[in-house]
Amino acid sequence: MSTWRTVIAIVAKDVASELRSKETLSTLLIFALLIMVVFNFAFELRVENVRQIAPGVLWVAFTFSGILSLNRSFVVEREEGCIEGLRLTPVDRGAIYLGKFVGNTLFMLAAEVCILPLFAVLFDVSVLNPTLWLIVVLGTVGFAAVGTLFAAMTVNTRAREAMLPLLLFPITVPVLIAATKATGQILDGQPFAEISAWLRLLVAFDAIFTVIAWLGFEYVLEE
Repeated sequence: MSTWRTVIAIVAKDVASELRSKETLSTLLIFALLIMVVFNFAFELRVENVRQIAPGVLWVAFTFSGILSLNRSFVVEREEGCIEGLRLTPVDRGAIYLGKFVGNTLFMLAAEVCILPLFAVLFDVSVLNPTLWLIVVLGTVGFAAVGTLFAAMTVNTRAREAMLPLLLFPITVPVLIAATKATGQILDGQPFAEISAWLRLLVAFDAIFTVIAWLGFEYVLEE
């Protein structure tokens, strides 16, 4: 119970802080929407079937906006001196990781919920398929699980804005490929059986890397 109280307290703190400042979500939305609008008009002039590249554009927007969210998640803690407080708190370090991970996931999902309707309008696709939302959730969870660990690892480096993507993208290639491929198949109207292999990959990635990040977070936080 102590672990879950810690997780809930950290998530509540991050959400309350965001509701006051509105910095993270507004930045995510503006950046992601700008990416989608620019890509839409650029490809509309050069690509015969824009819908073929729509899944890639969607996940590019999700990925780069997610990087901004992950970078800010620990920068705010460092600027306000909260990291030292977290280190001194007599709680399981894994609970701190889970709290930050859940918070990052919620912020990314909130932005994605706002992005998807615009994506549907710009690329003339339907986003009402429940399987598409399942793919978005699974892809976001995997990305945030690894990203939370690396964000904590790079927060004290001078070039953290560059270091985080360099560390994160090679590890998350499987989840990004699986999410993009599955999204494309959903938009093409393919049956669930054709998509199930990608979904299994996403579930396996989420489970394995969440556990690895949770186990390694104590060392990262102390160092």
